Amino acid sequence: MAARPSKSAARAAVPSSKSGDVSPMMVQYLAIRDAHPDTLLFYRMGDFYELFFDDARQAAAALDITLTQRGKHDGQDIPMCGVPVHAAETYLLRLIRKGFRVAVCEQTEDPAEARKRGSKSVVAREVVRIVTPGTLTEEALLDAGRHNFLAALADAQGVLGLAWLDISTGAFWVQPIAPAALSAALARIEPCELLVPERALQNQALFDPFNDIGDALVPLPSARFDSESARRRLEAHYGVAALDAFGAFGRAEIAACGALVDYVSLTQKGHMPRLDAPRRIEDGAVMEIDAATRRNLELTRTLSGERRGSLLDTIDRCVTGAGSRLLAARLAAPLTDLEEIRERLDSVERLCGEANLRDDLRRALAAGADIDRALSRLTVGRGGPRDLAAIRDGLDSAARLRNLLDRTAPPLPNSLAELAVGLGRHDALVDRLSRALAPDLPPNARDGGFIASGYAPGLDELLGLRDDSRRLVAGLQAKYAGETGVAALKIRNNKVLGYYIEVTPTQADKIPTGADTPFIHRQTLASAVRFTTVELGELEGRISRAADQALALELELFADLAAEVDARAIEIAAAAAALAALDVAAALAELAVAQRHVRPRIDDSRAFEIKGGRHPVVETALAATGEAGFVPNDCDLAPEHRLWLLTGPNMAGKSTFLRQNALIAILAQMGAFVPADTAHLGIVDRLFSRVGAADDLARGRSTFMVEMVETAAILNQAGARALIILDEIGRGTATFDGLSIAWAALEHIHDVNGCRALFATHYHELTGLAARLDGLECHSMRVKEWQGDVVFLHEVAQGTADRSYGIHVGRLAGLPDAVIARAEQVLSALETSEQGGAVARLADDLPLFAAARPSAGARPPKGPSDLESALDEAAPDAMTPREALEFVYRIKGLREDEGKE
Repeated sequence: MAARPSKSAARAAVPSSKSGDVSPMMVQYLAIRDAHPDTLLFYRMGDFYELFFDDARQAAAALDITLTQRGKHDGQDIPMCGVPVHAAETYLLRLIRKGFRVAVCEQTEDPAEARKRGSKSVVAREVVRIVTPGTLTEEALLDAGRHNFLAALADAQGVLGLAWLDISTGAFWVQPIAPAALSAALARIEPCELLVPERALQNQALFDPFNDIGDALVPLPSARFDSESARRRLEAHYGVAALDAFGAFGRAEIAACGALVDYVSLTQKGHMPRLDAPRRIEDGAVMEIDAATRRNLELTRTLSGERRGSLLDTIDRCVTGAGSRLLAARLAAPLTDLEEIRERLDSVERLCGEANLRDDLRRALAAGADIDRALSRLTVGRGGPRDLAAIRDGLDSAARLRNLLDRTAPPLPNSLAELAVGLGRHDALVDRLSRALAPDLPPNARDGGFIASGYAPGLDELLGLRDDSRRLVAGLQAKYAGETGVAALKIRNNKVLGYYIEVTPTQADKIPTGADTPFIHRQTLASAVRFTTVELGELEGRISRAADQALALELELFADLAAEVDARAIEIAAAAAALAALDVAAALAELAVAQRHVRPRIDDSRAFEIKGGRHPVVETALAATGEAGFVPNDCDLAPEHRLWLLTGPNMAGKSTFLRQNALIAILAQMGAFVPADTAHLGIVDRLFSRVGAADDLARGRSTFMVEMVETAAILNQAGARALIILDEIGRGTATFDGLSIAWAALEHIHDVNGCRALFATHYHELTGLAARLDGLECHSMRVKEWQGDVVFLHEVAQGTADRSYGIHVGRLAGLPDAVIARAEQVLSALETSEQGGAVARLADDLPLFAAARPSAGARPPKGPSDLESALDEAAPDAMTPREALEFVYRIKGLREDEGKE
């Protein structure tokens, strides 16, 4: 990612406004540029935003556009590049994604007014906003299904406060935070920018979270995080005398909230968007999930960084962008409050049971629009006619949804009833917007043509005059042609002369000029002679004034409509929130019905009993490819056997089993039904996962070091209500070292953490701990051997596995036969020797190159013979006399076949 231009670099690359003899326009440019360091300056010149000096070099390289020159400064060519105003959003998005911040400088007066001050006067310009990753509002720059969070971290007397908001929707949250929990919180929020005081950069406890956030870190002067200034700023913004009504905020929380409001005001140049009052998230109110666990479980993105294939992608059946954003937020922050979880589940259950109501709700929701973001653009002064239409359509959808819910019997659960009330009543505003807006709307108000005919009679009159200009001009042309007898006489128009009469030079003598005639000579060209009349000039003036007056009146009407929307912003925002929540409830119900999910039983116990549990993502993927159905499995982590030790071969489904139980806990506590036959879960307050690992080269950590860091975090932080899933602890080091670490970790989870846990391993020696650890129970992945092959059944059964079948997996992966043969020889020797000296003896007994190439005609050793497999699988006690006789004949046949070989 391209680094933001630094303040020092920007000033070194751009000349000062005081240097040399510069043009008036360049004086203006340099003064504005000096006032906005650390940004690229989009300097409006007509229909283009131009960039100069080093800004131009960086932008040209980042956007892959042509770098040119314009004029000279201090004897040197001035580098320049530009982008069209009408396509600016596309270029802005590319620059923002590459880490740049952009100051947008607009012309704030008509060039004609500037010319009145003299030919060398410069059009007045000023920066109207600074575009940063966390302050985007344009629809084209945002992902409809994701929040775009701007966050701030503040400290006050050693206490930290974290606040975050989405300027595009007005959502605003704050919470107290401990340094150890900061990484998990930032992983949950995923801010596009994190504002921090410069002094915090010296806090060693914050080094790792800051490193994780990378280019999103934005250091600011520490003075901007003063808590008293922040309090006054928040009180002024919300128009209150005290913040007590919003919550009991600490100094650090107030400082973080105030820093956000200050930053938004600075970047929006005082045009503040509508912001909700900050909502405080209490400590422990949501299930804490650290960054590594989120990554391992692929909650919102896969390990490759894509949304497709993640849990969010699998469960998202929302029909609106606002619904998808709310679903993602709930998935990122599962609740720990029983009552709130149950209320969400009540909504889903009711809609599961009423297919007609669910379908009607989803159709009405799909017909609406993204009210949240339209409202934000209108309140910040960047909205257009289409945003007004979005408000109209969204509120109209809310009215239809409210009618649907009001007619529903029996009475709705409290959660749905409250959403019905939240939809509100907006009939008057919907009616006004419906009457005011034309069917086809331009993106920008300045384009005009968005007010419907009949809404404003004065506008209709002006538009009639403007639009009838062709008829009026044609009538005047016919009149002049008749008076002069010049049939070829034409009335034309250009930007220099305006309207004029034109004839050919041979016909010019037929046009009378003088005091007694209306015609006045204007211009003689080789190919034409041009005239005008007072009447034509007056008509031109009326037409021109009508067009200007019509646009001005339309802009006044737009401002009036936007002002009414702004005045009703609180009610509209409440309706938007209710629409999003209804969308999520209906979408989760649709998912539950389609995928056979069930309502989980949630309580305050330590239970974790899943029957017939399934992995939602894997199950969906299998269904999409037409492969065999997913094999469900049970999991019961009751207090008396809260720790499962899971053994079995690779590819048998251990990791899938571990992950599916973690995902079921997340889905249940976010208020969704779960993929299982039944589910009884006690609240999980923290979820830890260590499944798979990779190098962290940026911090100089090996794969094993990453594994140990993650394991250490789990063992140090997990409490009694946590859920842990661990896969292959200790595999990244020497065998005995790894076994020792896994052994000690297993004991620590049992004796110290005391929480529910699934511990998968290939160290079969650990199964011996079951005799000593009361809460440990051994389980394994079932396999079946048949005619020398291994069949993975993907079933979890009580007991232990006697081997891991790693060589078989190697054969499936395509290892050369010679390697497979050699591995089997080594494994056999290890299994029959004392491990301490086995490896040394193998160097002599199995020379390195003995198995490098099989001798001619030799075949690599196979697994158990058919006869041996048949005997291993026999169950004499379960056979009927006839089955026993058939088995004897089968054994005899297999023995004869072996003799023939």
